[in-house]
Amino acid sequence: MDAVSLPPLSAEQEALFRLIEDTDEHVFVTGRAGTGKSTLLQHFAWNTKKQIAICAPTGVAALNVEGQTIHSLFRLPIGLIADSEIDQSDPTRRILNAIETLVIDEVSMVNADLMDAMDRALRQARGRRAQPFGGVQVVMFGDPYQLAPVPPRGDEARYVEDHYRSFWFFDAKVWAGSAPGDDDGLLDLGRHGAQLHVRELVEIHRQSDDGFKAMLNAVRYGRVTAEIADVLNTQGARPQPDPEPGEVPMITLATRNDIVNSINRRHLMALGGREQTAKAEINGDFGRGESNFPADAELKLKVGAQVMFLRNDTAMAGEPPRWVNGTIGTVTRILGGSVRVDIDGEEVDVEPAVWERYRYAYNPLTKTLSRDVVAEFTQFPLRLAWAVTIHKSQGKTYDRALIDLGSGAFAPGQTYVALSRLTSLDGLYLSRPLRPRDIRVDEDVRRFMRAAWERNSTPEVTG
Repeated sequence: MDAVSLPPLSAEQEALFRLIEDTDEHVFVTGRAGTGKSTLLQHFAWNTKKQIAICAPTGVAALNVEGQTIHSLFRLPIGLIADSEIDQSDPTRRILNAIETLVIDEVSMVNADLMDAMDRALRQARGRRAQPFGGVQVVMFGDPYQLAPVPPRGDEARYVEDHYRSFWFFDAKVWAGSAPGDDDGLLDLGRHGAQLHVRELVEIHRQSDDGFKAMLNAVRYGRVTAEIADVLNTQGARPQPDPEPGEVPMITLATRNDIVNSINRRHLMALGGREQTAKAEINGDFGRGESNFPADAELKLKVGAQVMFLRNDTAMAGEPPRWVNGTIGTVTRILGGSVRVDIDGEEVDVEPAVWERYRYAYNPLTKTLSRDVVAEFTQFPLRLAWAVTIHKSQGKTYDRALIDLGSGAFAPGQTYVALSRLTSLDGLYLSRPLRPRDIRVDEDVRRFMRAAWERNSTPEVTG
């Protein structure tokens, strides 16, 4: 996280920061796309006086918040954990004992079984089996309207059906009053179990047009009227404009990797000149498979290639960043140690960036947690960007984009994620009209969020 580039908090973000910092309450911070959840998380990480550990369900998500994966931090086995024994080494117990606040990013991808395993591991390590999470404050960030946990299959699916209302994190037994794996199979936490405070950030920073915001809300909550659909489809049906001289072509947001790879490969091959490959330097254990890498292990480029930046510019103090995560530009020159990229008429030299994988450790002398670098991934912070998957567009902002839903959105929230990347309705282009089945909302999410807002008496949510 770059402390220099952190924007100031809005009033609602500041109020939420104070709730997290000044109390021991368990808090789930959610909100529509572009409301600043990541900004609040970064601000808390830099400014809290508490001893925190930050984790996330996937390797890339953990890299984005400079934390550790949940499975690595807790030393949990991959797959359904259920009531199996949780083995804990002395170092793991010391780390879990030192945590005052556990921060979980992208919590909507965490399943109920994993949430209960974290609860049980903390109770076990801290010797406080009667306290949810062993007395640790849990602060979670995410939006269940955008990302979902990977659904279980086979015997795991049957186990989940027998033990949980749903596989979502909010249906974990720690919130309901029981936890699997205790001596009698049921641990009484009181009538309400661990209390979870759900707080939504409602001030949208990405879009300024109230009409477009209302349409995005309708897509988010699955309440798209015929009138809204007609506006979106009419706007999106325009022919794609040819880029002006010096203007980058429009990016395509597609549902599947094979579509994205095909588009990028076709455009790259169509360019003249020599193709050059930048190979990443990987030191330490960065996980298995490229899905754990923050950038391409082999980045193929040509002069004229359209690229997207994968992280913010670490600008000097007092200087505005030259680019942010998601900025699109065009390669104008490739040298041995740098790539020159044109961004809206201004050329910048881009050098390889280093992504660090962290692991928490306990220092017995200071009785504090430290974050140790255990692996490094060095590569240009660029990706070919004539097209990108909707999933990988998470957190990005585009002035205009072609949204290609192909044969249909295959996951709840996918269409909302794609549309909400845009800053305005003027930037919307569709490869085909939106269909009713493209607007999908998970019924368990609808049920949980409605109940949460009724408890909090929050009128903004109508889903």
